[in-house]
Amino acid sequence: MFSIKEFIKKEFVLFAAFVLAVASCFFVHPDFTYISYIDFRTLGILLSLMIIMAGLGNLLVFRRIGEFLVFKMNSTRSLALIFIGLCFFSSMFITNDVALITFVPFTVVTLTVSNRKDLFIPVIVLETIAANLGSMLTPLGNPQNLYLYSLSEMPFFDFILLMLPYSICSAALLFFMTFLYVKNAPVKLNEKTKFKTTRSDTLKIFMYIVLFAISILVIVRIVPFQAGLVIVLASVFLFDKKVLKCPDYSLLFTFIFLFIFIGNIKRIPLLSEILNELVKLNEVVVSAVLSQFISNVPAAILCSGFTSDIPALIVGTNLGGLGTLIASMASLISFKQYISTDNSDVKKYMSVFTFLNILFLMVLLILYFLSLHF
Repeated sequence: MFSIKEFIKKEFVLFAAFVLAVASCFFVHPDFTYISYIDFRTLGILLSLMIIMAGLGNLLVFRRIGEFLVFKMNSTRSLALIFIGLCFFSSMFITNDVALITFVPFTVVTLTVSNRKDLFIPVIVLETIAANLGSMLTPLGNPQNLYLYSLSEMPFFDFILLMLPYSICSAALLFFMTFLYVKNAPVKLNEKTKFKTTRSDTLKIFMYIVLFAISILVIVRIVPFQAGLVIVLASVFLFDKKVLKCPDYSLLFTFIFLFIFIGNIKRIPLLSEILNELVKLNEVVVSAVLSQFISNVPAAILCSGFTSDIPALIVGTNLGGLGTLIASMASLISFKQYISTDNSDVKKYMSVFTFLNILFLMVLLILYFLSLHF
């Protein structure tokens, strides 16, 4: 039975965005200008990528790659490094959400089979950090990157060069923390999943790889987003229509409501002036701090309405995904996976999560301030 209370609890960010959008309509009455608020390019690309990743996920493509790598490991530390590395590198292309949805459950199963449940907390927390930090390197790594990249109109490789120092630093720190938290011990894994691949599945995998390539061409502005979206929707509808039920459509509506809210706020002179002055104090710090309370996707959309320094927002909202549990909504995915395990210790998880997130955030902010002097 549908429950409004449960819906709000599950989709709090969506609900909050809706309330803000509706409230702003009382101050700026709906008109034809509302259409100009919405970034249809970002929404089209985001929907395409969500559909493609859902299709590849349903075909267990990412799980197969993970198992291939994991079963070549023979120690707990190397196992942890593979899991964390999978989240870090895969999130650059399949988004941080998909990386965690795919590899955290796999981690739980593998560590359980190897009798190392004691590693649940450090490995899952580091996987979460890895997914949030790996995803910051590319425009398609997470929703706010896709939006800000589209808004900035910067070249694809300029985006990567902007975030590359932070990614390298993050990878080194993740490697060090894995050595610190996971002691080396022998482990032997024998229970491999037996995957059955039909000819139909193989053709679908090929289709999704082609669609992903088309999406990349859309992102780098070679193919119009309208054409890319039509190709993706038509292909999936014809050959794998059940996947169309899988994307997180609430994220798309969250974007739309936030676009309306920010568009209206910009038309209210007093509020617009206050927010403009606040954001311009330091776009990186303000967006990172704001992300701690409202998550980095809403922070990106909010701040983008009041500054032209989009590269600074890209850095700030990516670093802002560290910190609190809601700083990046992807963090909630791994948290929910952990608390569903037997004998989960929420207090210990939160203490380790908070300590490591703040540590990573401080290190990367120091790197940012150092970069101002070079």
